[in-house]
Amino acid sequence: MNQLIVVGAGGFGREIFGWAQQVDSDQRDWEVAGFLDARSDSLDVLNLPARIFGDPDTFTPQDYHRFVCGIGRPRTKLQLVEKLMLRGAKFITLIHPSVIVGPNCQIGPGSVLCPRVVLTTNVRLGRFVALNVATTVGHDALIGDGCTLDGHVDVIGNAVLGKGVFVGSHAAILPGARVEDFTTVGVGDVILRNVAEQNPIEGAPTKRTFRSASIRPVSNSVYIDD
Repeated sequence: MNQLIVVGAGGFGREIFGWAQQVDSDQRDWEVAGFLDARSDSLDVLNLPARIFGDPDTFTPQDYHRFVCGIGRPRTKLQLVEKLMLRGAKFITLIHPSVIVGPNCQIGPGSVLCPRVVLTTNVRLGRFVALNVATTVGHDALIGDGCTLDGHVDVIGNAVLGKGVFVGSHAAILPGARVEDFTTVGVGDVILRNVAEQNPIEGAPTKRTFRSASIRPVSNSVYIDD
């Protein structure tokens, strides 16, 4: 039996550690074994039946090791998995048993779909995408490599998220909107149109600039001033 190692022993990594154990035994060829983390003492005060195998920057994978990434920050996630794959790491795609996947959906390698995620139809996920609890992705949406969507996010039909996008909890990306590479969408934000590349959207509403229009937020929603 192979050993599954979670990259990152922070909060998200420890959540993945628990959810991986809920995958039916006949659907996997691994047992959850532990973590990679730069902090060798990160589990010292936690009651987890696991250990730290080493630092992801220096660890040498073996043939019987399988990996899943528990890093939420997209840029850090992509950097770490690329380094590990260059050293021969084999990543699994982790889909919790409660996930609903509709017809003609594509899920990229290394992705993590947490409990109660829903993909409706013709959804495309890139490599190493993480969808947290109860996130829904609507028809024909495209989510690029390395994106992380926090819990209870709604990505509605035909929306497009570029590479490395982070979307905060309870945000909504409305139909046809496009969020460019390495953008952060804040908690509770509602995105109607296009968000410029690397334009961070976080915290309390303030005046922001979209690629195609100026916007005026009310509460945590975003409206277009045409």
